[in-house]
Amino acid sequence: MEAARESMAALVDAGLYDCAQTLGCFLVSSSPASSEAGMSMKVESLVLHGDALHGEKEFRRALSAYKQAMQYSKNIPRQATSNTRSSVTATGRSPSPNSSSLAPLNENEVKFKIALCYSALREHREALQEMEGIPSKARTLKMNLMLGKLYRISRNNRAAAVCYKECLRQCPYVFEAITALAEMGLSSKEFSLIFSQAPNRGGKAPGDSLDAQRWWNRYVEAQCCIASHDYKGGLDIYLDLMQRFLNNVHILLEIAKVEAIIGRNDEAIMNFEKARLIDPNIMTYMDEYAILLKSKSDYTKLNKLVHDMLHIDPARPETCLALAALWERKDERKALTYAEKSLRVDDRHITGYIMKGNLHLLLNRPDLAVTDFRGAQELRADLRSYQGLVRAYLALSKCKDALFTAREAMKVMHQSAKALKLVGDVHAISSSGREKARKFYESAIRLEPGFLGAALALADLHVAEGRNKDAVLLLERYLRQWADDSLHIKLAQVFAATNMLSDALSHYQSALRINPHNEAAKKGLERLEKQMKGVDPDAPEEDEENEADDVDGDQDDAELL
Repeated sequence: MEAARESMAALVDAGLYDCAQTLGCFLVSSSPASSEAGMSMKVESLVLHGDALHGEKEFRRALSAYKQAMQYSKNIPRQATSNTRSSVTATGRSPSPNSSSLAPLNENEVKFKIALCYSALREHREALQEMEGIPSKARTLKMNLMLGKLYRISRNNRAAAVCYKECLRQCPYVFEAITALAEMGLSSKEFSLIFSQAPNRGGKAPGDSLDAQRWWNRYVEAQCCIASHDYKGGLDIYLDLMQRFLNNVHILLEIAKVEAIIGRNDEAIMNFEKARLIDPNIMTYMDEYAILLKSKSDYTKLNKLVHDMLHIDPARPETCLALAALWERKDERKALTYAEKSLRVDDRHITGYIMKGNLHLLLNRPDLAVTDFRGAQELRADLRSYQGLVRAYLALSKCKDALFTAREAMKVMHQSAKALKLVGDVHAISSSGREKARKFYESAIRLEPGFLGAALALADLHVAEGRNKDAVLLLERYLRQWADDSLHIKLAQVFAATNMLSDALSHYQSALRINPHNEAAKKGLERLEKQMKGVDPDAPEEDEENEADDVDGDQDDAELL
């Protein structure tokens, strides 16, 4: 059966896993196991069969095949010398039994494959146990990266950092390790020291290495800034790198992601669209782009984006969340099922927890929202998870928890106007705290004059205390610098509340000229038109009680699209 084994190895290497696993059934059931040579054949066949099953994503069956291979291997007499061991292939398969020196199984490689299966099955403790059985000197780059991930999942950051550092010593361009170490607090200087320890591959000239280290250091600095919540600092470095690496999709996406976090939604949308123009099949962060389009009520673009993502890869968590964003307006519960599906696909996808938390808030389940936002924070705390937690605590009337969370956000993001506003939002809910809220909002505006969120919150505070004129003056001052639809809507609401209906009408129309998709402007205009006709805008419609259920609520995604 040696020829069949060689054919199976070729099938596995070619990625023809279905054919390989069928052939594997014949090999595993026919290999004699009485002699040393026969046992070795059996082990090789089992490892190959495991590789084919892993390729078919049949992880439980692959696990069984690898474990059987390890068990049979233990029964083979260990007569091979150290020279023989060094001849074992990197795939974990032994050489042909007919070769002059019979090599034992590469147990370390098979342990790694077993760990991969456990990890795919989300049995991380068992995966970690397998990986820890591989001696540190025998670990390859991919083994160290895998072990770093598993330690991080088990919250052993010290051990994870050791593995990630070793990855960068072997190859400084393991970007996953850079991000992880930055999030664990490694400084730029420590990164530079690791880079200097990395091997100079291919005998590159010193000038080439120096140039590589310059831009590598800048990239690392950006990651360290963002990990420490210095979003502006990270953004500036990324923009600087874009001057060197024009049309770099990865940097464009990183810029857009940070802009989305700090509320620069228009700039983020523009950069996501640039990335899609360069690479229409990109999936990374496209769920973030979908959420931004939903916030702008641009359902035409959102519909097109979801259609494209379903065509590219319907199984990605980003696709599930884009579908959740599309369904949110029509059916919040259906949207929630898609958010939950994204986390079943990848339970470490932070945007999935953020989306799920926001949907639970919309469905008036703040208790569940707290769990969701905490889940996001355990993976990586950012501004959105703090904002979500504050909203959820306020909905539960847990004002002390909300204030503690907002202050924590301000502490870790001490240069963030958004964090200052968050503390102000908590104080603003009570009449006794409004003066404190005003100071926080004004501080946020001084720190970031273009932060419209703080200006809108301060305008609301003026209205709540009967200072409508101050609210109008503040908003009009901002309108002279920023033509933003949210400013027009807020002004329209203030004018409508003071019965200045023609001024309110003018600003609603201005908002819709800037953003024709703005749902708040459309609804506000409808209310205003009723007011202008002398009709109570809050009175129920005559046929509201007899309104039929939405028969399209359960329609398929294809029909919706």
